Formats: sequence, structure tokens, C-alpha cells
Amino acid sequence: MPMLHQFRGRRFRQLCRNERGATIVEFAIVAPVLCLLLMGAFDIAHSLYLRGVLQGALQKAARDSTLERSTKAEQQDFIDNVVRSQVRALVNTADIDIKRRYYRTFAQAAAARAEEWTDDNDNGTCDNGEKYVDANGNNRWDRDGGNAGQGGAKDAVVYTVNVTYPHLFPLYRFIGGSQIAKVTAEAVLRNQPYGDQATYEMAQERNCP
Repeated sequence: MPMLHQFRGRRFRQLCRNERGATIVEFAIVAPVLCLLLMGAFDIAHSLYLRGVLQGALQKAARDSTLERSTKAEQQDFIDNVVRSQVRALVNTADIDIKRRYYRTFAQAAAARAEEWTDDNDNGTCDNGEKYVDANGNNRWDRDGGNAGQGGAKDAVVYTVNVTYPHLFPLYRFIGGSQIAKVTAEAVLRNQPYGDQATYEMAQERNCP
């Protein structure tokens, strides 16, 4: 029996000192974390690349559309088609939302200030019959002071493109985040002078609903 105990003790000490296979165990522990980090890096890099491509496509299409060779509807279709084709080349399942807001000047477009109103209830929005100045004559209070659409000659137009799509990797499911990614690009451009710039009616004081 003493010899058996000695043998068992010696074998146990040998097993404790044996490091064969330790690398595989360590890799099994580290690999899941490393894979998650790589997936996150690839996903972020893809979103940054998509944002760069989207911004470049939007600005180029907007510049090209200002040539006096097409109607306003053709301009809008030209920009939309170029932007959509660039996005679809990278994410063919993306949902693309394009909005236009036009202003009289670049300064107004850059400022994007809300039309003046009396905020009686201090909630930051025009409601409950509060008075406002309808500066652009569209019969409603605009938080950014602009009008929807392409506008007319010489107007400054803000093009905003919002792209939403599923993340490339299901990483965010593991951390409780959204699986939907969103990328936004924006460009400001003045319409070409096909004619005289339209004039607004005199600003009217109205009431919000």
C-alpha cells in the first residue's frame, strides 16, 4: 500500500507539472472574446466606410444636378438614383429615406432655426394655440425654419439621407443592443437660377394647433 500511495503521489505531481495541451485550453477561453472584438471592429469599419461612400455620392450627385440641363423633377430623380445605387452596392437590404428642406439662403439653411413663437408652456415646441410667426408662408410652424421639397431657383436645399440596415454580425444581440444600424449623410446646395427666386408673402402671425 505505501508503494501504491507513492506511485499515485508521483503521478499526481507529474500531471500537475505537465503543460501539454495548456495552449488549447487558453485559446478556448480567449477565442470567443477575440471573435467578438473582431466582429465589432469589422462592423464599425463597414459603417464608417458606408458613411464615407454615402456622403461622397450625395455631394457629387448634388453638384452634378445643378447643371442647367434638366427639370426639377429630373434633378431629384438623378440624385436619388445615384445615392440608392451606391448604397445598394454595399448593403442591398438597406432602407433608404431621402428628405429635402429648402431655405432662402445658405445662412438660413446652416442655422436651421425654428420660426419665432411664444413658448408659453416652456416645452420647447409650438402647441396649445401658442402664437408663431409664419415666416415662410406654409401655414405651419417649422422647427428648422425650412420648407419640404426641392424649392425653386436660387434656393438653398438641405439633402438628408438616412440609411438603416441590419448589422453585418449579430454582435449587438449579445450585449442587448439594437441589431439595426443607421448611417446619415447631408449636403447643402443652392439651386441654379432657372428663373427669378420666388418671393415669400409677408410673414403672418398664426396659432399652433
